[in-house]
Amino acid sequence: MKDDDNIVSKDGQQHLSGVSSTERLSTEEGTSAELSALHERRASIEGSAAGTVGTSPDRPDSGDANADVAPSPLRPFAPSSSPLSTSHFPESASRYVIAENLGKTYQTGRNRVVVFEGLDFQIARREMVAIVGPSGSGKSTLLHLLGGLDRPTRGTVKVGEFDIAKLADVDLARFRNREIGFIFQFHHLLPEFTAIENVMMPLLISRTSHQVASQQAESMLERVGLADRSVHRPGELSGGEQARVALARALIGSPGLLLLDEPTGDLDAKTGESIHALLKEIHQSRGLTSIVVTHNERLAAICDRVLHLEDGRLT
Repeated sequence: MKDDDNIVSKDGQQHLSGVSSTERLSTEEGTSAELSALHERRASIEGSAAGTVGTSPDRPDSGDANADVAPSPLRPFAPSSSPLSTSHFPESASRYVIAENLGKTYQTGRNRVVVFEGLDFQIARREMVAIVGPSGSGKSTLLHLLGGLDRPTRGTVKVGEFDIAKLADVDLARFRNREIGFIFQFHHLLPEFTAIENVMMPLLISRTSHQVASQQAESMLERVGLADRSVHRPGELSGGEQARVALARALIGSPGLLLLDEPTGDLDAKTGESIHALLKEIHQSRGLTSIVVTHNERLAAICDRVLHLEDGRLT
């Protein structure tokens, strides 16, 4: 997408051109209709993987009053490779994720809690980076800012050519749905839906047809080794199988950026190792840019770089 395809409004938010208010409204209504239809269809689709449906990207409450926006389709874009420099970046690589003077502060009553401030770093396209540090250092907060799940108090986050902190809420939701995959420690699978239904949900939210979404979800479950578990609900799956469903859901929209927050934190060592190997293989084969928050030294060891966040500083 060219620079002139972006519109900056008076409130300083960046908007994606070609998206009218009518289109946005119809998208939100379409999303609700798809979800309603999904519930109504359950009786007829229970026994067949080819006729089933799935889940939306996880988005914890960020405290932003304007955050509750239904995702909608986003046009593809060509990420930028502008020559910025930082000590935390391989100079020869193409820049894909750029954080500049990034800070996050929470105000709780009279108390002001500074999580971190003045962070500057860049991540290359197709790079796999681990962010480590003690509990409470702000690792998950940083990941949420990079994924547009929360907005920074100051600074910028650029993914490709977009400063996502300046995107209007509805466009940010569209961007997350199409360009970013999320995996969380506890997976957040919808318990009443089957594995294939959970995987399908991001596509339904982006208004992909039920038939196409079903076919793609079935293929993705096969890719992560769960072809024979597609009609099982999360409660009928092991922890490792749930992790694979979460991975399939994160990848179903073919994102360029994959964000992982303690993806194997609740798994035993043997199962965790198998998921680590799968994550690395899929990262390489799909040409992803992956950012992993973890306490697991073995997971960090398979990454291309390790950044350490402590006392508000990234080293």
